[in-house]
Amino acid sequence: MNLLHRRICRSDSWATRMHGEVLPWVCRTVPLDGDVLEIGPGYGVTTRWLTEKGGRLTAVEVDPDLAAGVRASFGDRVDVRTGDGADLPFPEASFDTVVCFTMLHHVPSPLQQDRLFAEAARVLRPGGVFAGLDSRLSLRFRLLHVGDTMTVVDPAGLPDRLRAAGLADVEVDTAPRAFCFRAVR
Repeated sequence: MNLLHRRICRSDSWATRMHGEVLPWVCRTVPLDGDVLEIGPGYGVTTRWLTEKGGRLTAVEVDPDLAAGVRASFGDRVDVRTGDGADLPFPEASFDTVVCFTMLHHVPSPLQQDRLFAEAARVLRPGGVFAGLDSRLSLRFRLLHVGDTMTVVDPAGLPDRLRAAGLADVEVDTAPRAFCFRAVR
């Protein structure tokens, strides 16, 4: 992530918006009281919100420095692993819920995104929910990502991609700047 992007993702205003508006919208029908896996917590803004929902939380972060920061922030309240969401270090059917927030566009290719979707499906228990959020393409979004990895997910094509990964009952909800999704194994 570039410097501006890092500053925004660590800011109090970003946390306030995520906790007060975005995460309640995304997770309105997502069970968060069981074994929950968060893929790509970044600086831990979303992780902080998830820790208050009562589940047993595990987080996987590809960036070792960010993983260390999340680990230091939450101690034993969150099992933080350094790893790739497209190659999760967990056995099949380990989690009730898998979530990812504002990170899919940082996955370097659609093929890697599809591997992440398949891994999320693999580690979910039958009936488990995979849910998340990402941004929609806009000039502002593109400018924010100058020098960053930016592989935008088309919300219109997402249902087919999630079904191909082994998920069902796919729902996608769009807003002007973002979209959220929910699917079931």
